[in-house]
Amino acid sequence: MSNRDRLERYAQLAVEVGANVQPGQFLLVQAYPEQADLARAIAAYAYKVGARFVDVNYADHRVRRSLIESGPEEMLPWSPPWLVDRLDYGTAEKAAKINFSGDPEPGLLADLDPARVAGSRQTELVEASLRQHVEEKVAWSLIGAPTEAWAKAVFGEPDIERLWQAIEHAVRLDEPDPVAAWREHIDRLSLRAKILNERRFDSIHFRGPGTDLVVGLLADSYWHAAESETVWGQRFVPNLPTEEVFATPDRLRAEGVVRSTRPLSLDGTIARDLELRFEGGRIVEVSASSGAEAVRAQTLLDENACRLGEVSIVDSSSRVGDLDIVFFNTLFDENAACHIAYGRGYPAGIEGGTELSPEELLKHGVNASVIHTDLMVGGPEVDVDGLTKDGEAVPVLRNNTWVLE
Repeated sequence: MSNRDRLERYAQLAVEVGANVQPGQFLLVQAYPEQADLARAIAAYAYKVGARFVDVNYADHRVRRSLIESGPEEMLPWSPPWLVDRLDYGTAEKAAKINFSGDPEPGLLADLDPARVAGSRQTELVEASLRQHVEEKVAWSLIGAPTEAWAKAVFGEPDIERLWQAIEHAVRLDEPDPVAAWREHIDRLSLRAKILNERRFDSIHFRGPGTDLVVGLLADSYWHAAESETVWGQRFVPNLPTEEVFATPDRLRAEGVVRSTRPLSLDGTIARDLELRFEGGRIVEVSASSGAEAVRAQTLLDENACRLGEVSIVDSSSRVGDLDIVFFNTLFDENAACHIAYGRGYPAGIEGGTELSPEELLKHGVNASVIHTDLMVGGPEVDVDGLTKDGEAVPVLRNNTWVLE
């Protein structure tokens, strides 16, 4: 397959399956300069299916490094108002959005002050983007595009072709008809979500080496998979790839300790051997062989950053997991293993959640925060049970295999 064909097929998948761009719709694309080829292919394909206008915005990670190194303290969290207006306009116009996920150079910020790195998140802009996502006010999708620096972080050498092949497998571009393959995959994951919703578990229990964590669910939490729907009814697939079924947990109920089973790429830093201890729903202790300060800094960004906003189940049938690669990109790594996320919860994860105010959601038990950070906690040695209200443990995963019927 030529590089041009590869880009066109990936663009088709992002536009048709991911954001599901409709005729006459605006499309906002957020990418890095190193990924311009794919961004251009996405714009070209979006116009082919009738997009009204495609706006591509590039963020430069090295420019961000310069700000963190030498910029004034008060400008670290500052958001250019024109970029916030861009997102607000997209919300008002019921736009579609495709974001490129992950760092084009994993580890680029690792030697900088973790507090300044954590504080350089353009708070208002991040908040506007998170609000679009969790409140389902745009049809959005996250994708990953290879770079030489990313390939070097994964393989130890800048083998971008090898990374392309891994991504193609993960997102089903190696199928004769990727769009049809995705429709079948969405149906399979949706069935798992249906089974979990019928069970109405009170909590989820993760058990394995260094892990004994119970995550409470809300009485009206319900499980989602793969495909979402905007508040006006447009279907879209938020993550390409996706292998998970996920729910919004009770922000006040998480107890125990959990050990990360994969490195976490976080704000230009890699956290390894990460362990978190929870009491009363809060992260009360953070340890790691590297990157612990970056995690601590994130959990201190606001009063609820240390509470959970998501719990997800992924088994060994995952196309990402079967590659046995650490991608250093959360979009991919989270779909190789079960994961939890500290920070903001999804309003759509409860009945009528998108119609509630932020204050009502918080009172209901849905977490509110300026961040949402996924942490991989599953794998072959981690069993997952659903716990009923009377304490019965029902196996969900054993030996990393889905066993719930």
